Amino acid sequence: MFGVLFPNRSFPMDISAFSQIDTFHWILDMNTFVGEAYEQVREICIFLLNNFTLPPDKALAVYIQSPGSPFLYCGAVTVSRPSAVLPLPWPEAGAGDGQLQLTAAGSTPLSAKIGVSIEELSSLPSLDVAGETRVERMALKVGENLFNFMQSFCGVDGNKLVVPMDIMDRWFKKFQEKAKRDPEYLKGFTL
Repeated sequence: MFGVLFPNRSFPMDISAFSQIDTFHWILDMNTFVGEAYEQVREICIFLLNNFTLPPDKALAVYIQSPGSPFLYCGAVTVSRPSAVLPLPWPEAGAGDGQLQLTAAGSTPLSAKIGVSIEELSSLPSLDVAGETRVERMALKVGENLFNFMQSFCGVDGNKLVVPMDIMDRWFKKFQEKAKRDPEYLKGFTL
């Protein structure tokens, strides 16, 4: 049906590494894979195997869950996109609804999980969650850079910042010069 691998951390694993919850849902308990070091696993590659085809209106969605947190959507694969490398932005443990989940003495501790499910393609967010997130983070960093530059030239008029008319041109010229001098400069704007 499907397989996964964790780049630089594992060999390919098939569906047998997952616990099947029902016909359309599977869970990989990260405790069995890496123990409490799940946060060090930053990416997953998921792929459809040759002998399995999804209907065109379905997707194989990937979710992650830190201990005590709700599941978080990471991305999906489809027949037209049969494999993907997805980032795993692990939520902070316990960052869910504020309820602590306690376990009895001697019981198995809560662990991080990776969930895979077959879902309607139309019900899922964009398949390129990672790309959208990177673009948003980069835009935010560039915007912060521009704002900081503008603050150094501005005056205050009540609740308004007053800046010179050519501030955008000056900022962009400075931005370009830094990028030409230091090729690593632009890398600071991506995550």
